[in-house]
Parts: sequence; C-alpha cells; structure tokens
Amino acid sequence: MGQPAIRFEDLGKLYHIPRVRSAYRTLREALTDAVAAPFRRMARYVRGGGDVASDDLVWALRDATSEIGVGEVVGIVGRNGAGKSTLLKVLSRITEPTTGFAEIRGRVGSLLEVGSGFHPELSGRENIFLNGVILGMRRAEIQRKFDEIIQFAEIEKFLDTPVKHYSSGMYTRLAFAVAAHLEPEVLIVDEVLAVGDARFQKKCLAKMEDVGQHGRTVLFVSHNMAAISRLCPRTILLEGGRIVQDGLSQDVLGAYLHGGTLTTARREWDDPRDAPTGSLARLRALRIRSEDGRCPEVFDVRDPVDIEMEYDVLEGGHVLMPNHHVFNEQGIKVFATNDLDPAWRRRPRPRGRWVSTVRIPGNLLTEGIFFVTSALIALDPEVPQFRAREAVAFRVVDSLDASSARGDYVGKMSGVVRPLLEWRTRFEPDESSIEATPGAAAAGRRRAG
Repeated sequence: MGQPAIRFEDLGKLYHIPRVRSAYRTLREALTDAVAAPFRRMARYVRGGGDVASDDLVWALRDATSEIGVGEVVGIVGRNGAGKSTLLKVLSRITEPTTGFAEIRGRVGSLLEVGSGFHPELSGRENIFLNGVILGMRRAEIQRKFDEIIQFAEIEKFLDTPVKHYSSGMYTRLAFAVAAHLEPEVLIVDEVLAVGDARFQKKCLAKMEDVGQHGRTVLFVSHNMAAISRLCPRTILLEGGRIVQDGLSQDVLGAYLHGGTLTTARREWDDPRDAPTGSLARLRALRIRSEDGRCPEVFDVRDPVDIEMEYDVLEGGHVLMPNHHVFNEQGIKVFATNDLDPAWRRRPRPRGRWVSTVRIPGNLLTEGIFFVTSALIALDPEVPQFRAREAVAFRVVDSLDASSARGDYVGKMSGVVRPLLEWRTRFEPDESSIEATPGAAAAGRRRAG
C-alpha cells in the first residue's frame, strides 16, 4: 500500500479567548492586577499546556486522527464551530497545531476564504502568477494554464485591475480558478460555494469533480449536503473539535443531518398528551413495514416498503387525508403522497381507530437513507391536524446480483430514484457483415431456397 496523501495524528488546536476588560480602570483595579499577576503566571500551562487559566481556553480541534489516500475526495461536515475550518488551516500550514502532527505529500492548493492568498495591490494577472509561484510552479507551467484560468473566472475585462477593486463574486471566481487549475496534488476547499450565483456554483462543482477524477486529493468543507454527496464517496463528521464519524458519505451525512439516529422504523405515542394532535384527529403510531409485516430498518432495493399510519379520529363526520413526505439524506424531497384510497376518498370518517397504509413499490428508490414526515389534514375547509417531522426512517440497499436496475454495472449509481424500466432492442443486420461471416452466405442461400 502506498503512502497516504494526508496523514494526521492527535491533532489539537487550543485558542485563548481573552476576557473582556472595562474600557476604564480605576487605580484600585490597576494595583490589584499588578499584585495578582505573579500568581496568575503560576496557574498557567493547565489542561493541555496553555498559557492562560483554563476558563479562557477553547479547544477548536482535539485528538483528530485520520489518513486520506492519494486521489481520494473527502468531505468534511459539522455544525458551526465544530472545528472544520481549523482542521483545514492546520493542514494548509496557516496555523500551527497545539498538539499532534500532520503530513501532506505534494503541492497544496488552498481556498479557505474568498481571495485568500491574493495581494490586494496586485492585478488579477499578477496574482495568478504569484499563487503559482507559491505552489512551487515554474512560469511556463503557469502560462500553460493561464488561458483556462481566465476563461473559467470570466474576468477578462478586469485582468489588469488590482484585485482590491474586485467584487466578492469576482474574487471568488478568480480564487477558485487559480486553486483548481494550477494542478496541486492536494486541493483544500472551505465553503467556496457559499459565495457566487447558482451557475458559478454548478461550474465549481463540475471542476472539482474533474479534479477528483484526475487522481488529485481533495478535501471539501461545505454545508451543501447535495454537493458533498455528489463529490465525496467518503465524509468526516466533526463535533466539538473531534472526529465522531468517518466513513461512507451516505452513512455520515445521515448521522449529521439527523443527530446520529440513522434509522428508526417505528415510532409510537402511547401517552396521548405527547402525541401530535389536532381538534379532529390524534396520531398514535408510524411504522415502516416490509411485505411480511415486520418493521425492518433495511430494505433491498427490489422490495416494496409500506408506510403505516395509525391514528384516532376524535370527532366524526369530517373528510380527512393522511399524507407522507419522503426525503433523502441530503434533505431533498423525493416525493409526497396523499391518501387516495377509493373506499374513503371524499367520504367523512366516523370516530374511532384507523390504520392507513401506503406502499412504495420495489425498484423505485435508489440506495440510501430515507426519512418520512407524516401529516393529516381535514378537507372542506382545509385544516391541518398534526404533522410529525422526519419521525421514521429506513435504509435501502442494492445487491450486486444484476436483477435490479443496476443490471451488470457495479459502480456508483446517482439519482434520487432508481426505477427498473423496460428496455427493448431492435437489431437490423448489415448485409455485408452477414456475408463476411463464415457459413453465413450459405445459410442465407438455404433460407432463401
């Protein structure tokens, strides 16, 4: 096995958060501080070797250990303050770690904020060459990529204008173009898609995908879960400065988006006081069932999935419509379905216990985790009764025995759904190819006779 492109072990970064002092100090405060200063120095280097008292210390990163192979495209996710940007700054050698070490093999291109690495007084043209030199490239190499960078950044008219006069959008376009086109072995990108219009974001995603396919290592921090899922087969989840999960993106993103509860196939409200309730109806249970009535958390892509809603009608005589909304792990709504059972459609429902079930056919959903938001509304007039947001979930997996929509293809299949569609093939042989085949001409004469 070859050396990893990135390796870090027990990385930690400790920051000192200074206490807020009053703008004006009395003579007594100044004298008290002077007397107390020696004793404060004696209390230093506590809890991690800091140089201030522990209540002023914040570990932005703690005990982070991982390896990233050459050519891997890895996403990094986590809530604000989780340590994502700190990790990238340490790996980019912008800041020194407090503990641990990191090794990176090859040239590193970093885009950690808009215009990072640019000199404001230099023009766009000069900054392109400056960034190339910083990456260790020769002028001829930079010149070879120059036209591609300008074309991607779309700043031809302002190429010789100092970048301090650029808008944030122009900054972003040029900074990303330089980072992605100057062929670093490792590309580190922190939320570049947060700035720029939708067209430019799409363009950046396509370029990053191309960079990954050419064997270069990419670390990508983003709050755009769809982008992480599309670009990164592997994702690292940070929480409180620590790595809490590292693995397949669909698993890690499911844990991140839903608080670590990957799948819950059954949810029941035994106490009516806790149940989602309206004036006309109260939810009792939601269940994901298989064809045989079990409540598994994992389904084969070929098997049907039943969503069951159990509820009490508290006041009879109203037209009610249960409904479900199904989302994937990127938070994208896959579909919504309303109760269209002809036996009760447009008919008032009497008071009592009800169970409504809808079936999702096999060979419809793609692989991944799906979350179900369930609700019930009264019609004529339309009055919402209850709504349980992402109350139950299930996972769909695809086998490799070629009987699903993937057929004989074993690679990654994208898309929100994966229907098994009917294909038909018609073949019209080329006469010249028939005669060229040994025995084909004689067989053709026999058929003609």
